[in-house]
Amino acid sequence: MTRIDDVARLAGVSTATVSRALRGLPTVSAATRRRVLAAAEQLQYAVSPNASRLAGGRTGTIAVVVPRITRWFFGVVVEAVEDFVHQAGYDLLLHNLGGREQNRQRLLRAANLNKRVDAVMLVATPLRPADLSTLAALGLPGVTVSSGTNVPGWPCIRIDDLAAARTATRHLLDLGHRRIAHISGDPDDELAFTAHLHRRRGYQEAIRAAGLRPDPSLDVESTFDIAGGTRATEELLRRGDAPTAIFAACDEMAMGALTALRDAGLRVPQDVSLIGVDDHALSGVLGLSTIAQPATEQGRLAAKLLLDPLEGAAGASTLTDPGSPVILPTRLVVRDSTAPPRAN
Repeated sequence: MTRIDDVARLAGVSTATVSRALRGLPTVSAATRRRVLAAAEQLQYAVSPNASRLAGGRTGTIAVVVPRITRWFFGVVVEAVEDFVHQAGYDLLLHNLGGREQNRQRLLRAANLNKRVDAVMLVATPLRPADLSTLAALGLPGVTVSSGTNVPGWPCIRIDDLAAARTATRHLLDLGHRRIAHISGDPDDELAFTAHLHRRRGYQEAIRAAGLRPDPSLDVESTFDIAGGTRATEELLRRGDAPTAIFAACDEMAMGALTALRDAGLRVPQDVSLIGVDDHALSGVLGLSTIAQPATEQGRLAAKLLLDPLEGAAGASTLTDPGSPVILPTRLVVRDSTAPPRAN
């Protein structure tokens, strides 16, 4: 029976190169791929990725951990990762924490995780100091996406949340708004997210840079979703002296704010301007101004950084410094929901 070693010998390459060539990975030159395919055809060799990985102690599976799969950002990242790893011949094992701290603890304490997967990706999954030693003990390669915690030796892909918030707030300031509210995530969230904290800080920095003082009455916390945006905006309006503009920490909260404003008889943007962060798939339909973040690109790049070491890709170790995060750019997208404040 023909083995991969026989194909490698005939083609004059390593078995790893044969594996990559037969799976169509882009890290093999066209000439080498043709030579490997010709050798495989001559020897009537049929590749079995699962068998070859198992023989080498590999599972062919990547674990991806997300806080809540129902949220837009997480779903887009997972879809991009799944597409990338499937093209490379790997399977994806999804762990949805459902927003529960106990699920996060249970996953990290799974002693056999390293026997079930070849690598781990954490998407916006905050970690405690004790978790870092647990991950190190697994001995698996990994990558984090949009995480507030750096894992030693793991690349990190994210946006600059501070800069995104500053850009959104400056856009409102440049339009002439001075009474600008901010609605953001819940500090008591079980999983202790950090993105909304950085976005609040960016909002406050932009307000101060304009010579203004952040007004606590214009800063409302709620859950990081549409319902939370509605509740936060309703609370803002109950406090009286409504703002002329609202910066929502994510587009889903902005969508909730849009509902609350319209229910209160306020027009967007004639009475209140509104901007979010993400560029959610529905933001264009709703005419929502936003700070677009490249969710798909974050997923693809994270998947590449995760698979390159497993595939022995040339330059994998120098693509990024694991100690420094890879910051992807955001951009301001101006639509119909922001305009200068109405003249009194």
